[in-house]
Parts: sequence; structure tokens; C-alpha cells
Amino acid sequence: MSREPGCKRWLFFAACAHLCFLLPPLRTRAFAVSVVPEGAEDETELPVLQKSEKSGTNRKLSRELKEIVFIIQSQSNSFHSKRAEDLKRDILKQAADLGKELPAVLLIHQMDGHEGAWTILPLMRDFSVTYGRNSSWIFFCEEDTRIQVVKLLETLGRFDGSKEWFLGKALYDEESTIIHHYAFAENPTVFKFPDFAAGWALSIPLVNKLAKKLKSEPLKSDFTIDLKHEIALYIWQKGEGPHLTSVPEFCTDDVNSYKVDHCATTFSTFLPLCGEPVKKEDVFVAVKTCRKFHGDRIPVVKQTWEREAALIEYYSDYADISIPTIDLGVPNTDRGHCGKTFAILERFLNHSSPRTPWLVIVDDDTLISIFRLRKLLSCYDPNEPVFLGERYGYGLGTGGYSYITGGGGMVFSRTAVQKLLASKCRCYSMDAPDDMVLGMCFSGLGIPITHSPLFHQARPMDYPKGYLSHQIPVSFHKHWNIDPVKVYFTWLAPNTEQSLNGKKVGYNREDL
Repeated sequence: MSREPGCKRWLFFAACAHLCFLLPPLRTRAFAVSVVPEGAEDETELPVLQKSEKSGTNRKLSRELKEIVFIIQSQSNSFHSKRAEDLKRDILKQAADLGKELPAVLLIHQMDGHEGAWTILPLMRDFSVTYGRNSSWIFFCEEDTRIQVVKLLETLGRFDGSKEWFLGKALYDEESTIIHHYAFAENPTVFKFPDFAAGWALSIPLVNKLAKKLKSEPLKSDFTIDLKHEIALYIWQKGEGPHLTSVPEFCTDDVNSYKVDHCATTFSTFLPLCGEPVKKEDVFVAVKTCRKFHGDRIPVVKQTWEREAALIEYYSDYADISIPTIDLGVPNTDRGHCGKTFAILERFLNHSSPRTPWLVIVDDDTLISIFRLRKLLSCYDPNEPVFLGERYGYGLGTGGYSYITGGGGMVFSRTAVQKLLASKCRCYSMDAPDDMVLGMCFSGLGIPITHSPLFHQARPMDYPKGYLSHQIPVSFHKHWNIDPVKVYFTWLAPNTEQSLNGKKVGYNREDL
């Protein structure tokens, strides 16, 4: 579902929801130097001197490493938690080679029972209390970030840790976008925010400052849409705080790329695949539509991604045999569509094959690659209650909930649907926002939202090019002011070139 966050109807829902539940000094790198007296012929001491110097360097690195706290932005789903644990082991293995003292490596989903731990800011006070005296840096990364620990130490060593620093790989909007509330509309390129995939760092003085501010001014109940942009805005504080400092050693190139020799971090840019892709017959696709969109949106679906789906049904307020659509007996609403979505869930559970483990619900203006989704789903266990897509949040600073935003597609395991419908959690009205109600329901059931950045609530042009450059996207949303067929064949089609009306076509992403 599409919306502009913060508008009046969401404030109404909020009430209902609460009722329900100068660069710093450069540090030079240590290196071995031997001095041999003039005329000396015995060079047997040279290796000993180099070994001693290396030992001293390792002690220095070990001391500096102890001053870094690594925070992996992990998730509790079994697939994601395993990847985060693998990264943790890799960091500690590298650290063990540098000395006895190992750094703290924390998985964010294990740190706090708070629903909003993934939004990071609610944890700043804990970071300050626990690490504010004996550490220099908090370094954040994603589960697929790869870290060269020694290079990271060298990189952070260029910055004076006693000052306020906000470091990362800089992203920026080329034009103002709804997902950033049209911020900096006159020149959106001026505001930089970090690409989490490359890793990002806060100096402890800045962490302490943020913690103090959060103590006196708690986070407001509001929407979390794009966390990386919102954190940068909060730190910037309308010019009273630091801007993001771009660090070229924080990279999102693949670890095998020729470009990464200087990089302290790299990123795994492949689409996850854990064995064979799930079968076409294991994914049931439900398209939400209504009569007024049968003539313009549905033809786009049929021209693009419908052919990828073995099981697909169109749900409308009018039965049109030419598509065909199914009338669920739920009147169309101008917003929300909660009644229709729950009717789809009931139909999937009671009328589809019980052997179909996955349900995908999309809007009629969602562009999606079912081919890529089948690969992605190979990494998830349908026997677990999985609710997957692009994660947003509501009121997480004050105990709200996370939800999967509907426009990019919502993926359910059959187990998740069974647990949801076995509960008494339902729409408070037929036109309630379906994705938010679902988020609230799953939160009440203790079933976590599983986030994938490969799903997108908006169009490709609404995201920084640098952000999309290391993705293999699964979905985008909205047809507004774009050619949706062109977008599909550029970004989502199974092959680089696809046959369109009997002709080979290839599109340049730079044109979109």
C-alpha cells in the first residue's frame, strides 16, 4: 500500500494501535627498520629485529582493537542469525591473531528485548553506559559486510577518537523522494547518509552526546522508513551535530573485485541461494486490485512478471472473467485494504493446496521478480513462522512495532499464516492499513519481522544509485511517472535481455 507517512489517517491509526497493544592527525603505520653498523657483515639479527617490531605492532593493534565495539545489525530468523554468527566468528578469529584481548562483538537482535532495537538509537544510552569510558569507537555493520580488521584499525586510526565523528560510505539523493519526506528538496545532494552495507562508525564522544540527548528528549512516536537516512538526520540535528564524513576505505565492492585492495570493508553482492530455488508450485501469488485498475495496471503484470508465477490469483471488488479476477465479497476501500488482505489469508489457508508453503501478497502496481524470490526463499524454512519483506517501523522509540510495508510485497510462510489466523488479532476496520495491522498482530504473537533490503516500497529513482549498485533487487513499487515495463526489464527480468513482443530489448539503468 502506498502512503505519505505522517499524514492524518496514520495519526488516527496510531491512536488505535496504542489502544490495542580539518582532518585529524594522521597516525603513521609501524614498519620494520634495521640499522646495520658500517662494515658489519653479520645480518643474522635482521629477522629478529623484524619479529620484534611485528610483535610491537601487534600489541599496539591489539590495544586499539580492544577499544572498538562491533555491532552486527542482525536478525533473529535462523538464516540471518547464522550469517551474523559466522561474521562474528570471523572478526574474533582475525582479532585473535593480533593479541589476547578480544573486542566486544555484539548481535543486535540479542541485545535487547525492545522491539525497536534494530533502529539503534534506542540503544545509545546502553552503549554509553557500558562502553563510554573504555572504548573509542562503535562500529556497525550488516551480516554480509566483510571486514579486514587490520585495515579497519588503520582507517579509524586516522581520526582523533576524542572528538565527535560520524563515519561511513556516503549516499545521497539525486532528487527529493517520498521515502525521505522530500527532505532538502532544493538540493538533496547536499545531505549525506551512510550505506550500512559498507559499515559505519560513531566515536564514543558522539555516542555519549546522543545518549545524553535521548535521556532529556526521548524519541518521538513516528514512522521508521529509511533508518540510515533518519539516523543521519538525528545526528546532524539541523546543523548542531556532525555531518557524515565519507571514508573511502568503507566499500561495498565484492571481496573478489580488483577495486578492494584499499578497502577495510567489502560486501557480498550476490543473491542468497541455499540449495535449489523453491519450486514454482511452492509459491502462491495473490494480487490485490480493484475494478478501476483492471484496464491499466493488470496488463502491466501480464506483460512482465505474471509468466514467472505458476500459481497466481487476482483479487478484486469485481469478478472479471477476462483477467480473471475473484470477488472476495469485500468492498473496495480507498485506503488500507485490511479486510481484503485478511480474506486473502483465509482463502490461502482454506482453499489452496496444503502443500503450498509460501504466500506472496502484492499490489497491482508492484513489480516483482518471482524468479529471484524463489532463489531467496531457498534460504528460509517454511516450517518457521516467516513474515518477510521491507521492514518499516511505527512508534519504536516508545514501544511500537515493526511491519512489512505492503507495496514491495509481503511474503508469508504457511506456518506464519496459520499462527496469525489462529489468534484473535484482526482488522479494527475494513479500511485499516493492512501492513501495519499485520505488523501489530505478529508483534503481539512474538513473531519477528524478517527484513530484506531487496524488496522496495518505491521506484528505482527513489533510491540512491550507490545503494542499488550492490543489490540484486526482488521488487519495486508504483507506476507513477515511469514506464513500468521498462523498469521491470531493466531491473527485475530473469535475464539481462528479454524478449518483448518478439524483440530483444536492453535498457540502461542510468536512464531510470
